[in-house]
Amino acid sequence: MDILNDDEEGCYRNRTVKFFYEESGKNISDHWRKRDYVIVTMGMTVCFIVIFSNLLVIGAIFKNKRFHFPIYYLLGNLALADLFSGVSYLHLMFHTGPWTIKLSKYQWFVRQGLIDTSLTASVLNLLAVAVERHQTIFNMTLHSKMSTRRVFFIIVFIWLVSIIMGLVPTMGWHCLCDLPNCSTMAPLYSRSYLVFWALLNLLTFSIMVAVYTRIFVYVRRKSRQMSQHTTQIRHKETVLNLMKTVSMILGCFVVCWTPGLVVLLLDGLGCDKCQVLRVEKYFLVLAECNSFVNPIIYCFRDKDMRSTFKEILTCLCRRSQDHRGLSEVHFSTMEHEVLSESNGADDSNHKQNNHSH
Repeated sequence: MDILNDDEEGCYRNRTVKFFYEESGKNISDHWRKRDYVIVTMGMTVCFIVIFSNLLVIGAIFKNKRFHFPIYYLLGNLALADLFSGVSYLHLMFHTGPWTIKLSKYQWFVRQGLIDTSLTASVLNLLAVAVERHQTIFNMTLHSKMSTRRVFFIIVFIWLVSIIMGLVPTMGWHCLCDLPNCSTMAPLYSRSYLVFWALLNLLTFSIMVAVYTRIFVYVRRKSRQMSQHTTQIRHKETVLNLMKTVSMILGCFVVCWTPGLVVLLLDGLGCDKCQVLRVEKYFLVLAECNSFVNPIIYCFRDKDMRSTFKEILTCLCRRSQDHRGLSEVHFSTMEHEVLSESNGADDSNHKQNNHSH
């Protein structure tokens, strides 16, 4: 429980979340405003779409053996990160607005840590995909020769680093004992941590863009040197299509997340004139929208993925119809209903007669 007494001089470990919000200038409303309803409605709608669409991607990768290659395992892990992001934002929607005032500091750190973990997992997955594509393209192969065990270790490493990054503020990089350094957007976070986190992600974006630019330049030069043999042309087209798909995924990620990271960076640098609180929640929804963009890209860019989506959805529809058929009795006409009742009566009379005999 948070209480209103300082446990040591200069520290505010036992103060409430409301105290830090008031000190940082981010007021918590004790009643629901129209803006709060709009944000929560938009956020929850996006979250449900994100969860469903990424479950579809993960199911497609498990179902179709054509996707049992390192690049698709990494893209599947990216879908898992997006799924985790949807769950994290759904949790946030139930702990935002006037609900924030009821949170303990532990609950607040959990809320923020889930979001930090999901973003870090997405960024590291995209970096792993970029490295994998760099390796395969420069060897002019469609799929990497990495073993399944190695891919598994990469995925585990990604999640370990992501969880640690989400726990860093809780483990000490906060402003509970440095009140003047508290962030405005995240009042229990230290400004220096926001600067570190935003710069690290923006730097990672820049590295990935540089890697993909180098790949495209190489592929363009190499494709001119390739012969006009049909097999080579088809192979080149397949490689380019997969490259375009992962590049679109990266591009959408950068577009959706960069505004939010820039705002975090400005807040961390103490920009008082930037009015970050006006756009904070809208940029948060924009960032979450990225998590359902990826399945849309898969659907339009990959025929096998699109057909697998259709198979899964068709299977789900058939199961729901079969369930309805077993759980409901339909009478097309009144005559059928009367006939059914009379048949039931005849059956019962027949049983009684047998019993008497």
